[in-house]
Amino acid sequence: MVATIMFGRVIPVLRIFDIAKAGEFYLDYLGFHIDWDHRFDDNAPLDRQISRGDLLLHLSEHHGDGNPGARLRVTMRGVEALQKELVAKDYRYMRPGLEKTPWNTLETGVINRFGNLIASASQSWILWR
Repeated sequence: MVATIMFGRVIPVLRIFDIAKAGEFYLDYLGFHIDWDHRFDDNAPLDRQISRGDLLLHLSEHHGDGNPGARLRVTMRGVEALQKELVAKDYRYMRPGLEKTPWNTLETGVINRFGNLIASASQSWILWR
């Protein structure tokens, strides 16, 4: 019998350098929740899983994990509502806009304090720029 190949979800790993700043951005501003934290000991780097709905991200203090400057594209419904929610928070470091792309998606995006871009798009498929 041949096994069926099935892929699960992708969980990006993003590097963080300051837990408090990461919390301000991902938890307070973007509305994620902490699912779990892991450290090998009290003096080890943090590995944290956060989620908002079905979107999971891993935040890591480990050297070599998720180098700064990553670009993520997340497909979703409610891009306009998300953009309005974020702008209404009047966050000092980010006021994302909306963009209608030539490939007919509506997109918004944020850049975290560590240089990573998270773009949200309105369709279930993305063409890279």
